[in-house]
Amino acid sequence: MIAPANHRPADYSPKTALQKKLINRPRDVVTESLEGLALAYPNLLNIAYAPPVVWRKDAPVKGKVALISGSGSGHEPLNTGYVGRGMLDAACPGGLFTSPTPDQYVAAMHAVEGGAGALFITKNYTGGLLNMGMAKEMAEDEGFRVQTVLVNDDVAQNDPENRRAMGATVLVEKIAGAAAEESRPLDHVAAIAQQVADQARSMGLALTGCTSPRIGYPTFELPADEFELGVGIHGERGRQRRMLASADAMTEMMLEPIIQDLGLTEGDNVLALVSGLGATPLQELFIVFRHLHHSLAQRGIPVIRQLVGNYITSLDMAGCTITLLKLTPELTRLWDAPVHTAALHW
Repeated sequence: MIAPANHRPADYSPKTALQKKLINRPRDVVTESLEGLALAYPNLLNIAYAPPVVWRKDAPVKGKVALISGSGSGHEPLNTGYVGRGMLDAACPGGLFTSPTPDQYVAAMHAVEGGAGALFITKNYTGGLLNMGMAKEMAEDEGFRVQTVLVNDDVAQNDPENRRAMGATVLVEKIAGAAAEESRPLDHVAAIAQQVADQARSMGLALTGCTSPRIGYPTFELPADEFELGVGIHGERGRQRRMLASADAMTEMMLEPIIQDLGLTEGDNVLALVSGLGATPLQELFIVFRHLHHSLAQRGIPVIRQLVGNYITSLDMAGCTITLLKLTPELTRLWDAPVHTAALHW
């Protein structure tokens, strides 16, 4: 999402704005970030640049379903940070907030498919759906078996067909990745992934806009005394703008629609993910999680698994997202299974 040029502040200066980011040239941000990732995790990852693909060092794993996911860059550690044992086999990073191209997915297939087919994890954004759909057709034309799972967990949109993908993406990738690691067939891995997508819901809020290196100023602005409830991870418009409130009150505003939409009741066990959007301190995320945990406990809904940190971001946006997954014993066991990626490992 890029703001039109006529929305630039009167005192906008590209040189001044770009000095506030640790970058060289805006056009090189994605490539240089991937180069740094390769140098930081040489024993874990392989990385190609034309087209850009990140894949696990030991791929292809014979007889294992390959999990392939992709998204625009700017949401790190999604998805490149989740490549490794027990999670993704490959990730396709697009340009900043731009979906990967079909040839990236096909290149990933050739790098990681081990004879058991592949699962494409699709986020509910128009460009991503179109490109992954074309990639599936191209891969199938080459003789590969491919299934897809759609992630659309954002309850800020009432119509499920229009719901954006948010934190459930991380949960789908981890749990389906664990199922694939057990050498389950493609149909089983796809069913597990769909179950996670169906039983997870998210809601976010923004305190500020995010600044793309390509333009050097925020994609949208919020008055100092307002926040946006239900914002998307690209800065898409949320449900409404409201007056700034306490952390507990704002957490409750995100939490209540999730509980209602999932139909959670007393005795349900959940996994809770609180993710920063890039610029919110971990200290504040723990304050959000504190209220979330207490509020669910008062409803008789125990949080038995949790993640708090920056797991799906929006460049340097201040704010956070909350994701709840209704757990079953099998989903809990798969969540607990070993994982070793750059961003998630136990």
